[in-house]
Order: sequence, then C-alpha cells, then structure tokens
Amino acid sequence: MRYNLIMLSGLTQKEASSRLKANGYNELPSAKPRKLTDFLVEIIKEPMISLLLVACVLYLFLGDKVEAALLLLSIAGVVSISLYQEKKSEKSLQALASLSSPRAIVIRDGEEIRIPGREVVVGDLVILAEGDRVPADVELKEAVNLSVDESLLTGESQSVSKNINQDSKVFSGTMVISGHGFGEVKGIGLDTELGKIGKSLRSIEIEKTLLQKEIKTFVKWIAIIGISLCVILAIISILTGMSFIEGTLAGLTLAIGILPEEFPIVLILFMTMGAWRLAKHNVLTRRAAAIETLGAATVLCVDKTGTITKNQMSIEKIFTNGGIDLNDFATDEGVIKYGILASQRKPFDPMESAFIHEGKKLFDTDVLFDEFSLVKEYPIENSFLCVAHAYQGIDKGFEVALKGAPESVLELCHVTEKEKRMVENEVKKFAKEGLRVIAVASGHHHGKYLPENRHDIQFNFLGLVGLKDPVRKGVKDSVRSAYDAGIRIIMITGDYKETALDIARQIGLVTEGVVIGDEFEAMNGKEREATLKKVNVFSRVRPNQKLLIIKELKSMGEVVAMTGDGVNDAPALKAANIGVAMGRRGTDVAREAAAIVLLDDNFNSIVGGVKMGRRIYDNLQKAINYLISVHIPIVILSILPVIFGVPFILMPVHIVFLEFIIDPTCTIVFEADKEDRDIMNRPPRKLDQRIIAFKNLYASIINGSIIGIILFISYMITFQKFGETIARTFTFIMLVFLILALMIVNLSRKENFISKLKRNDNFALIGVVSFTLVVMYFATHIENIMNVFRFGSLVTFQWVQIIGVAIGFLLLNEITKSLNGSCKN
Repeated sequence: MRYNLIMLSGLTQKEASSRLKANGYNELPSAKPRKLTDFLVEIIKEPMISLLLVACVLYLFLGDKVEAALLLLSIAGVVSISLYQEKKSEKSLQALASLSSPRAIVIRDGEEIRIPGREVVVGDLVILAEGDRVPADVELKEAVNLSVDESLLTGESQSVSKNINQDSKVFSGTMVISGHGFGEVKGIGLDTELGKIGKSLRSIEIEKTLLQKEIKTFVKWIAIIGISLCVILAIISILTGMSFIEGTLAGLTLAIGILPEEFPIVLILFMTMGAWRLAKHNVLTRRAAAIETLGAATVLCVDKTGTITKNQMSIEKIFTNGGIDLNDFATDEGVIKYGILASQRKPFDPMESAFIHEGKKLFDTDVLFDEFSLVKEYPIENSFLCVAHAYQGIDKGFEVALKGAPESVLELCHVTEKEKRMVENEVKKFAKEGLRVIAVASGHHHGKYLPENRHDIQFNFLGLVGLKDPVRKGVKDSVRSAYDAGIRIIMITGDYKETALDIARQIGLVTEGVVIGDEFEAMNGKEREATLKKVNVFSRVRPNQKLLIIKELKSMGEVVAMTGDGVNDAPALKAANIGVAMGRRGTDVAREAAAIVLLDDNFNSIVGGVKMGRRIYDNLQKAINYLISVHIPIVILSILPVIFGVPFILMPVHIVFLEFIIDPTCTIVFEADKEDRDIMNRPPRKLDQRIIAFKNLYASIINGSIIGIILFISYMITFQKFGETIARTFTFIMLVFLILALMIVNLSRKENFISKLKRNDNFALIGVVSFTLVVMYFATHIENIMNVFRFGSLVTFQWVQIIGVAIGFLLLNEITKSLNGSCKN
C-alpha cells in the first residue's frame, strides 16, 4: 500500500540489472525467431523465383549458359531484396512488440519507476492498481480492497478477493479489477503459474483486415487471368512455328511480367513500416486494421484532462465558509489536510499531487501520514464520485477524509438546501474560470468498527478546491487542422459544463452549448441524434454514457475515434471504430481494449496520427496504381510480338532487371514519400472505399496501355529501319525511362511533379533513379553486358527521342492534372 512505500527501497538498479542478465526477460517463449534459412526457403517458394528457375533450366537446354548464369545471378539479387524487406519488417514488428508490452511500476533505489513488464525481475517490489495486468507471480505485502480476475488461469469469470492473511498470491497475466496493493515478485517467465500451463499472451493482434482481403481477391483474379494468358501465348507461339522450349519461354516471360507477386509484399511492408512511423509520432497501433481506419476518422471524441490539458494540476483557489482564498492558503489548512489524507501518500494522480505539493508549504506531510494508520478505503463508485480514507484516530474512533465531486460530497454531508445552493453557486464560479472543482470533507466515526456504507459516517463539509490544468501547447492548431480535414472534435469530460466551455473556448472548439451526461442518457433516439449533430461538448459524463455517445455516432454513419484511460472506458474503447488508450496514465485494461495507444497522452498526437494514417493509405494507393500501370506495357510487349510475328522484345533477363526497379520503387520510394500538401485539407475517405477504386484502376490501365502502345509502335518502326537488336535496345531503354516517369507521375495525383520533387527529401527515389541510369549506361556501352541484354549501341538522336518521349509523357499527365482542376501550388 502506498502509504508504507516510503519505508521501502526495493532492489537497486545494479541488482535488477544483474538478475535480468542472469535469469533473462520476464516473458514466455513465443514462436521461435525465424532463421536465415527459413527466410530463404520461403522466398524461393515464391512463384516469381520458381518461374525464373524454370527459365534458367530451359536456357541450359538451349545451350545458352551465359543467359542461365545471369538469371541465377538475378535470382540472387531478387532474393536479397526480398530478404532485406523481410528483415526490415521483422525488426519493426519487434520494436512495436516491445512498445506494446504491458508495463509495471516497481520500487528501485527507493523510487517508484515505470518499466516494461518484461524487465521485471525476481525480488522486485511491484505496485498494483485497478486496471493493471499483473506482470509476474507476486506475494502480496499489502492489499486494499484488492480484487483480481483470474479467468485466464482458472476459467472462472468471478473475480477473487486478495489479502495478505489468506489469499496473498497474485499471478502473472491476471487483471486487477479493483483496489490496490504491492508485493514482491516470486516468479517470472516460465517459472510463473501462467508459464507452467504453457499459455501465451500476445500484445499485437494479427487479423485479416478489409484491405488484406481486397488485395488477396484482386491478386487471385489477376493470377488466374495471367496464367491463362501465359498458356494461350505458349500455345500460339508453338503453333506459329516456334519450338516447344521457345514457346514455353515466351509463356514464362509473360508469366514473370504479369504475376502480381509484389502486391502482398507491398501491403505487409506498408502496414509494418506504417505502424513503425506512427510509433515514432507517439501513436502505437495494436491492430493492423487501425492503420486503415485512422485516415477515415470523421469524429474524434476526446477526454479533456490529460489529453487536451497537460494533466499537471495546481491549486488556484479555495472556498470555505470564510470566503475565497487566492495563493495564500494558510487559513485553509483543514481543507488541505483532509484533501491530503483522502489521497495516496505517493500519488500518481496529478490532482492528489497538487494537494501534497500545497500541503508541504504548510506542514510536514510525512509526519501527517505517520500520525494516522489507514484502515479502510471507500473507492469511487458510479453512484458516488468521491473517495474516502478512514484512519485509526489518535483518540477512540476513526477519522475519515473525503474528497470528490461536489454533488457527491454535499450529499454525504447532509447540508441544508441554503448551504447547498451557496456551494453550488461557488462551484459555477470556479468552473467558469476553467478550474476543476473538488469538494473536501472530514468525518468521525465513534463505533468500534467502520460501516461498510459511507452514508453511515457523519461528514462535515470543509470547502471547495479549484485546480488549474493548463491546455497543452499546440492543441488549438491541432483542432483547426482537424476542422480543415473535415473532422469533428467532441470533448467528453467529467468536469462541470462551465469548465468544459472555458476549455472549449481556449482551444477553438465550436459547439452549440453543452449537454450533461445524465441529460443525454434520458433522451430518446431522435433527440440524441439531433443533439449529436450540433453539440460538441459533453460534461459530467460517466463511462456508460460515453458508450451511448459512441454507439449513437456510429449509427449515424460516423467513423469514431475515442480516447479513454480507465477500466470502465474499455467497453466504449472496444465499441469505437478506433479506440485510443492513454499510454502514460491509462490502465492495462484500456490499453488492451484499444486499437491505438497514445504514448504521450497528447491530443496533438491523435491529429498527427490521422495525418500519418492518411499518408500511409495514400502512398499505398499510389504504389498499387503504379504496380498496375507498370505491368501492362510488359504484358503488351510480351504478347504483341507473337501475334505480329516479330522477334521477342523482352526476355526473362529484361523482366528480372525491371523487377530491380519496380520492387524498390513500390516498397521503398512510395512508402517513404512525403504526404501531399492537401492531405489535411480534404474530407475523410469513406470507410468502405476500395483502395483499388474503379476510377484509379481505369487511370492506371490507360497510363499503362498508352506506354505499351507507344513502345510497340516505336519497336516496329525501329525494327523496320535498324533491325532486331537496335529495336530491342531502343524499346527497352524507352520502357525504363517511361517506368521512371510513371513513378514520378504517381508521387502525387494533384501536385505537379516539379513542386513535389523540390520539397521531397526521398533519398530512395534518388537511389532508384541513379541505379537505373548507371545500369542503362553500362548495358549500352560495355560489350559483355550488351551481349547479355542482347543490346546494340544507340546514336545520340535515339537517346534524344527516348528522353523526349519520357518528358512528353510527364507533361501529358501534368496537363491532365490541370484540366481536372486539382493541381494546387
């Protein structure tokens, strides 16, 4: 119990580090880390690699050892890129798993510190509070009203009461439902009861999202169409006079070019890297679907305290029967004293910290706690938003300290109607100044035993305390940014409506009045809907009323993100489209119910997360559009030569080289690309909007078809004048330049490419372009490489033509953007 922790020092950091090194982390073994060989086997099983291996064997049958060797080298290159992508994703997931690990508060070197649960060691003194996930097997030293959910171990849904006399052990993985206490860690990892029965908890859930299902369906249909075309092409090739091996090679070339094996890889990498980027902005995603949904949010329902405000409270005013005091509270020692006695000795609640901070100016708070012995706590309940601490008095009987919501404290004090009206008027005055208002009372019970019901204690009202919690820096700008993005902000608070309105005014939140939680609950369905269309501030709201607000907003078609931190917030966090838990002050129950955890509890991070969510989705859509466009000319150049009876343009080696451009482009260049300038100046996308929308699919097909037709016409003209080798060289290099142009075009659907490139520090883009140009230079100037690619030398005029066509393609797309009226400079 925290009032005794002052006497405890716990382990030293040196001892804890030594034990961690000797015994390992406090975690259960999950799936074994995949070895390098496992990665390699999985990659080699990919259809692309299998097709390349078959092509390699066919070249050996044809006696073309150089081509076969080059294909093997190319396979090694493709595998290396895939391996890099896999490792990058794995490292990002490991970092995210560490961040989303349950936390623990331990005493080390006499100080309470918060650490990841996996770093708890045997001998640590662990503090447990309502909503905490127990990090290890613990022997309790103190327990107050402690109740634990052990269903994970026993299957029983009924919570179990714990005390130091009878049932004094709490087990790893169980959940504290109510009360608090502390104890010594006796077992970690496999040495816990949880470890013995072999169960494992996972912090990051893996589920098939709507996006994954859509991509899977699209890939399946493209694969079916592609394989069918490959077989048809192989048959046509053989029927038109080619040998079986040559016809098969023609079909394989088309298969290598058309199979959309990049799509699932791109999706996984974007989701993994997206989660990592969000974590860098203090937004931890615990479910993959949250990344998709974040950019579609239409309403942000946020708590006031600690999210909009700093959660750093200070006492500004005190009201007693003697009037209002400002700054100098020496005459209000009774209010401060009993406010402290109704708090924890070493509190985490900023409000309680404010009482103790102010009390230290008047007296020694440690001496105050030492004078009394805490024997019972009356916790906050839905019906009574106040807490009472009962102490064994110096004389006979019990001294009781009470603090909490004024209406609850006044009810327990049984004041007259006149006194009640006077206090309520003062409450309104405090609230209008943006102060959080807490009432304080003292009580005495002369009986031998304390009553179970706090109503049976005689309380004496002492006064009101007004606490100031300043608004976080940047919140006003974030609210404006959310409005620009078409997102509503609804503030939900337990404070008085006057306080809520003052904070709303400070941050620029627009609302038509304030509705109290009880008033909203009493409304019928139509009244609630009408209220939610115009009211954006709700005060004196209980957790069950939060759930009502969320459900009503969702029934209106809104995509709702909601913040919460307490055990009672869990149902609303689960009900919201995007549950957002607080990382610092939030309970483990809230964290586990939420899809997202704010590592800094900051409202600005929510809006920043929405922006990042939109960027991730936008860039993924650009990458997919690019992939669709870039495969179409490859298909055209593989099919038309067979139909028109001219030599092949593309060989497997050419398509493999194109993969070295396409793969890094879609997985690195687009993923790292900065967001468009207007990303937070457009309305949220529909939640059911398909990423492969018809409009974008149509544009991608048109772009790809234009490129393919231009290339084939260029090939036929050049073939007639200069023969097969020069025609292939000219066409392939033009294809490469157009692919680069297509990449630049797809970086933004609205902003012109010059403006986009100027403000873009995308080094991956520079790397891909530089690599491509260097290889193209070698492929047209070094004889051995020219032989491998079956290239010849181009004259200056042909290079000018290639560059001119690429620039023309870029300009054509820019004109299209301008005509659509969407280019913003």
